[in-house]
Amino acid sequence: MTEEPTLNVTWLPQDRLDVGWTENVSAAVTSPIPVNDPEPDFIVNPWDIVLCTSGTLISCENAVVVLIIFHNPSLRAPMFLLIGSLALADLLAGIGLIFNFIFAYLLQSESTKLVTVGLIVASFSASVCSLLAITVDRYLSLYYALTYNSERTVTFTYVMLILLWGASICIGLLPIMGWNCLQDESTCSVIRPLTKNNAAVLSVSFLLMFALMLQLYIQICKIVMRHAHQIALQHHFLATSHYVTTRKGVSTLAIILGTFAACWMPFTLYSLIADYTYPSIYTYATLLPATYNSIINPVIYAFRNQEIQKALWLICCGCIPSNLSARARSPSDV
Repeated sequence: MTEEPTLNVTWLPQDRLDVGWTENVSAAVTSPIPVNDPEPDFIVNPWDIVLCTSGTLISCENAVVVLIIFHNPSLRAPMFLLIGSLALADLLAGIGLIFNFIFAYLLQSESTKLVTVGLIVASFSASVCSLLAITVDRYLSLYYALTYNSERTVTFTYVMLILLWGASICIGLLPIMGWNCLQDESTCSVIRPLTKNNAAVLSVSFLLMFALMLQLYIQICKIVMRHAHQIALQHHFLATSHYVTTRKGVSTLAIILGTFAACWMPFTLYSLIADYTYPSIYTYATLLPATYNSIINPVIYAFRNQEIQKALWLICCGCIPSNLSARARSPSDV
């Protein structure tokens, strides 16, 4: 007696396992008639290719920022330390997306899945926390303008970095330490193997941090506008120039906060209401914009900074353009 052949389809993306396709597979397995056109041995989800491409771009961009800050001794101010933390977190997030693609299609195992998801969760958590730390630093640099450049500020920056990376690493270790849905699939969230409770806690934490960032940016706008108004009253001939500068700074803050919300809010709200039973296309469609935030971050926080631009020009061609050397660095760098 010969055993009927079996077909393992657990490695396929969930959205491909619809009812019609499963019935066709069952018919092909049980039918005694040989199949002339065999199923392909390897199916790659196009969304995974897009995520892997996004991860590659994220890694390349942020690796440049990390190398510039690491190899330039002059970039050791608190602001640059926080920008370096943000770039490092986004770099790890990009590497996590690349590993996720490799492990999903080449090295499939539950342990690699847990490690990859833990890396992605930890790195994206560190990225969001670094954005919050940058916001706090900018607020303090304006509110305590006279005492900001002190040893206490550097110490406070290191404390923030230790806390945010410690918390992010702990969050990333949760799936590996047993906080996952591998034993009970009914508890899975939209990102397997995270549980729905874990996803809900992360989403609520993100909303709270976003609310704090919004409040801090509102206070920053008030401080900048108040300072500009005081300067304009003392120097009437500079009123127009300060008005333009203030409006530009406020617009920059609005772009920063708006970009952050547009990238992360769809996935945050979706992960609160959805679970593993929802079509995976919705997860991909909301997760992909979140990765774009890590692509935009170097442009907003690093490459627009004149000190980093100078260091980049020195690395690339050994010179500094005259327009960069002539301009003084903006004190607030909003």
